[in-house]
Amino acid sequence: MEIRRLSMLGSIVNAGAVVLGSILGILINKGIKEEYRKIVMDGVGLTVIIMGITSAIESQNLILVIISIVLGSIIGQAIGIEDKLDKLGNRLEERFGKDDSNFSKGFVTASLLYCIGAMAVVGALESGLTGDHSTLFAKSIIDGIASVIFASTLGIGVAFSAISVFVYEGSISLLASSLGSLLSTEAVTEMSAVGGILIMAIGFNVLGIRKVNAGNMLPALLIPLLYFGLKTAVGF
Repeated sequence: MEIRRLSMLGSIVNAGAVVLGSILGILINKGIKEEYRKIVMDGVGLTVIIMGITSAIESQNLILVIISIVLGSIIGQAIGIEDKLDKLGNRLEERFGKDDSNFSKGFVTASLLYCIGAMAVVGALESGLTGDHSTLFAKSIIDGIASVIFASTLGIGVAFSAISVFVYEGSISLLASSLGSLLSTEAVTEMSAVGGILIMAIGFNVLGIRKVNAGNMLPALLIPLLYFGLKTAVGF
């Protein structure tokens, strides 16, 4: 039990940073002019895209990444993950954000941004496999700063994305601590590359370039894990 608690320390800190950043963003909401919000959000969007590119180019198996994106997108579209995220956000909005028309947008946008990408996947894996939380601690600083900006623009819905962060990263950490032998370096690299492409999509959404249903692409992150697990099992 103690090992499991330690493996989730990074996830707890990351979720806490999102909540604290969101609270600060809401408190200073009226003190940030619209033109400053826009330029900062543009900067965040560009940074997110660069983070995604940096992760994506680390791939050593581009064909696997392409197949993962295609299959994962089909699976996610069939399941309707993005719609379910929207509905979850709407239910939370009805309960906690009746006067905040941006609640659902804030929850979904922040959840996807904070959960998709190399730092979330690799950081959670490191926490579970080795007990090294440094990557998630660094991610916590980035997410906390981003939450100030997001919450000042989109409101309290951003704070509730901390639930998504904790569940997502915590689940990966627990899985890694339980099934560490199945998570090879190659699998982590390709999962991160796929995540990099998805986080680029979030950057496009933040900049308003094009609406990409990145939520429906989430299953793509699991394809490399399944591939390398099968490869190890059958020995090819």
